[in-house]
Amino acid sequence: MASRRGEDNFWSTSMGAPKYVVAPMVAQSELPWRILSRRHGAQLCYTPMYHSSLFCRDHAYRKAAIESSPEDKPLIFQFCANDPDTFLQAARHVEHLCQAVDLNLGCPQGIAKRGHYGAFLQDEWDLVFKIINHAHKNLSIPVTCKIRVLDTRERTVEYARMLERAGAQIITVHGRTRDMKGQLTGLADWTLIKAVKESVDVPVFANGNIQSLKDVQRCLEETGVDGVMTAEGNLHNPCLFEGRNPPVWEVAQEYLDLVRVHPCPMTNIRSHLFKLWHHVLEKHTALRIPLSKARNLEDMVAVCEEVKKCCLVDVNEGSNDEKHKEGGLLHPYWLCQPYFRPSPEETQKKVEETAAKKRALEENAEIDERSHKGEADKKKAKYEMCTCGNPCSLKCIFKVCKQCCKKRCKELPADCIGHKIMIKTKMERKKKEVEEKMRQEDTEPQKPCLVHEVDGVNAEVSTIDMSSSKEHADIANTKNNDVGDRTLEDCPRTCNGVSVDEVTCNADTAAPENPS
Repeated sequence: MASRRGEDNFWSTSMGAPKYVVAPMVAQSELPWRILSRRHGAQLCYTPMYHSSLFCRDHAYRKAAIESSPEDKPLIFQFCANDPDTFLQAARHVEHLCQAVDLNLGCPQGIAKRGHYGAFLQDEWDLVFKIINHAHKNLSIPVTCKIRVLDTRERTVEYARMLERAGAQIITVHGRTRDMKGQLTGLADWTLIKAVKESVDVPVFANGNIQSLKDVQRCLEETGVDGVMTAEGNLHNPCLFEGRNPPVWEVAQEYLDLVRVHPCPMTNIRSHLFKLWHHVLEKHTALRIPLSKARNLEDMVAVCEEVKKCCLVDVNEGSNDEKHKEGGLLHPYWLCQPYFRPSPEETQKKVEETAAKKRALEENAEIDERSHKGEADKKKAKYEMCTCGNPCSLKCIFKVCKQCCKKRCKELPADCIGHKIMIKTKMERKKKEVEEKMRQEDTEPQKPCLVHEVDGVNAEVSTIDMSSSKEHADIANTKNNDVGDRTLEDCPRTCNGVSVDEVTCNADTAAPENPS
């Protein structure tokens, strides 16, 4: 087993009894932001929550997470986990870098429910006990945990006592239940935090409703806790623990300078600047676009200069600051200050008002649509139906559909300009082409005719080329010698492609040149 430590007083001896604590925030409490917060009053910082299973198997994920600095002390690493061995393995990777490891038992988000961790382990006390106790027995540094209150005071107190028995050396209590999130966030219940503090012997941190240094002091007094943790209050004003409200561009510039030394993802930087400049961006909305489109650190610095320039116009105006406190702000909009969420009742009222406006717009749109539709129906032509079931065309000469129109045009024949069916026109064009071809053949000059005597009759065969037909040449040389009793029917039926039917016989009797 690993070497033991002074468990009872590590919070005061190893960590210096910190009272001002920056909460673990996913993609928000990264190294440059932790250093910025420490420079302005924070005494203890948590890392963002890391997934223990991914932390163990992904070297790149782990390498990015363990970046630290001598300035970044004391530090607590937070993990989400649902397996004792996995949590212990992840903690061993960082036990030489931090003063304690924390088990996240308070995340209420949907991803925690799907991943089976965070506040969705609060019903599995045996599993939670095993995870904490296994790490407590095998690590050289303390184990802490962060929880949300349960439905009743009794269950919340008993839950905290179970965590203490398991070995948790600090218990951070968020005074909201796991259902209080988003629009239903509401106020944290400090009385339950006080009940936990009175029921356990280990240090207790309070979380919830911390937006200013006055809130910190009041929480310490009312609950008796050992430290106060803040998340959103710190994001909107990292100088909260100093009790100052500096200009937003000054804090942003200091943060960007730290990012140059300790680089971090652009998504983290953008998210921080949106929080810091929340009230500025509500007034100067045009600055949202360049901030959203910024792709590198220099772009962010340029936007910061624009923010400063826009705010200084109102600062140098010298007018009453009250006019720059629109929306219930405590200070002029260009100063770092908290953002107060509306109460669930106010949120519900706003949702209902928005829904009512939406319904009214939909009803008006529906009325307009019906009126336009009525006018359109009047203007819209009503189609008659063809015998085949298809709608008739208004431009058809037969007032039928296109298929029926085509059939009728073939039967008549006819043309339909509406359907662009030109059957009659095509037939007439084709007929004219045939007649034109025939006229051209009639006007061509005839070739020399072959004249031969058949039974004393001179027969003329038109358009016969004598030089191209040996058969006709033989007939021409035969004359009377071989005629005998041959008749016209005994002559060849064709000659050089010319049918006997095309032969014109001369009915007039002609005297033979060589009478026998």
